[in-house]
Amino acid sequence: MNILVEFFVVTFKVLWAFVLAAAKWLVRPKEKSVAGQVCLITGAGSGLGRLFALEFARRRALLVLWDINTQSNEETAGMVRHIYQDLEAADAAALQAGNGEEEILPPCNLQVFTYTCDVGKRENVYLTAERVRKEVGEVSVLVNNAGVVSGHHLLECPDELIERTMMVNCHAHFWTTKAFLPTMLEINHGHIVTVASSLGLFSTAGVEDYCASKFGVVGFHESLSHELKAAEKDGIKTTLVCPYLVDTGMFRGCRIRKEIEPFLPPLKPDYCVKQAMKAILTDQPMICTPRLMYIVTFMKSILPFEAVVCMYRFLGADKCMYPFIAQRKQATNNNEAKNGI
Repeated sequence: MNILVEFFVVTFKVLWAFVLAAAKWLVRPKEKSVAGQVCLITGAGSGLGRLFALEFARRRALLVLWDINTQSNEETAGMVRHIYQDLEAADAAALQAGNGEEEILPPCNLQVFTYTCDVGKRENVYLTAERVRKEVGEVSVLVNNAGVVSGHHLLECPDELIERTMMVNCHAHFWTTKAFLPTMLEINHGHIVTVASSLGLFSTAGVEDYCASKFGVVGFHESLSHELKAAEKDGIKTTLVCPYLVDTGMFRGCRIRKEIEPFLPPLKPDYCVKQAMKAILTDQPMICTPRLMYIVTFMKSILPFEAVVCMYRFLGADKCMYPFIAQRKQATNNNEAKNGI
């Protein structure tokens, strides 16, 4: 009898979850504040990482920026400091005008810290994380964003590049999370953001290492989310970000069928990050951009494999990475010719 009662309770909770999800589509939840919280972003020197840094800076978070490229990381920090200066100027003007309706953070709280870190190297991650704890404090928001792509067909891809893709795109998430999760568990507060890809939900030809790394990190994120729920640590939130092709230059040359391209163009980086920020600040567990990706993922899960192949061929998605790989190969050959290799 007990199991029957529990079955009806679970059924009710499942149905209630559908109701709440539908309500969030109709009524946008209020965004939480990250003002004064330490936010660490990996791969902050360019692309989506830089845009995430700017968005969190506008919301008055204390930024910790990690990147393997010191110069580009410092450039991002400079942009963040300009935003902080504008906020401080706006605060000063508001105080002078006697407008005390909104909380104004002291200027000293608006800080950005930069660290050169190769997240693909475990010991480098742990050592840098220890420096962050000593010099900045405990991290409240962890945005695992760093990513690389080799751009080679499997049999032409050097083993070292395959290992590098797996270490940066997947293994690094283990090291950064192990470094900062313990304190989050102690205080039952924090947010872990995993920037994955639509290629972590469904795959395509020619980028086996990249797809494997993204599938791996999606599995890691989902398992971690379940572990936090099982431990009843509801104060620690998780958000999985799975965008379609983003126009950052990472996959320059990638093409789907030309008749379909106008309906499914590469995402603008600003749009992608703004959508992700909405999800993060409303504690949304997962976001696929555009929403069509939810449908594609669902169809891939229920259709026979040959049906998926037919769909891919119609969309031109089966070989969409081939032009990108060809460009990377040509660029590599040109560099080798220049260097006399």
